[in-house]
Amino acid sequence: MSFIKSKKAALEMSMTTIVTIVLVVVTLVLALVLIRTIFTSSTNAIDQVNTAIQDQINNLFTSQGGNLQVYPNSRQITLNRGDTPKGFGFSIKNPEKTTATFSYNISAGDVHNCGASFTADQANAYVLGNAGSLTLGPGAILNPYILVKFDIPSDAVPCTIIYNLNIVETTPNSNAFPTNIFVTIQ
Repeated sequence: MSFIKSKKAALEMSMTTIVTIVLVVVTLVLALVLIRTIFTSSTNAIDQVNTAIQDQINNLFTSQGGNLQVYPNSRQITLNRGDTPKGFGFSIKNPEKTTATFSYNISAGDVHNCGASFTADQANAYVLGNAGSLTLGPGAILNPYILVKFDIPSDAVPCTIIYNLNIVETTPNSNAFPTNIFVTIQ
C-alpha cells in the first residue's frame, strides 16, 4: 500500500510541475507580446509626430515662401531644466537651377541674460546636432527636415539664450540664410 501511495504522490508532483511550467511559458509569451505592442505603438507615435512636423514645414514653404523655414515658426522654444532633449526642426529649399551643397551651424549668439559667469561655450554644449552639410537637387526642399535638440542639465541657469542658425550655400554660389532661435530655459 505504501508503494501505491508513493506512485500516486509522484504522479501528482509531476502533474503540478507540468502545469507550473505551462503557466510560466504562457505568462512569458504574453509578456513578450505586450512588450512588442508597446514598442510598436511608440514607434508609430514618433513617426506621426515626424510626419506632422514635416507637413507643417511644407505648409510654411507654401504659405510664406522663402528658402528657409523653421518649426515652430515663432522661433521661440521653452525648455525645462533636466527634461528630455527637445528642440526645433528646419528645412531649406535650394533656390538654384543646379544641385547645391549647404552647410549649417547652430551656435550661441547672445548669453548675457544668463549672468556674467555664463559663457557661449556653456550654451553651445547644450546643443545636439549643431552642424552638418547636405546636398539638394535643383529647386528641391530638404525632406526629412533637420532636427536640432537641446539637452538642458538640471542645474542650468533659468534664462533666454539667443542661438544663431547659419545656413550657407557652399556650391555653386555662396548664399547665406541666417536666422535666430530664442531658447528660454525654465
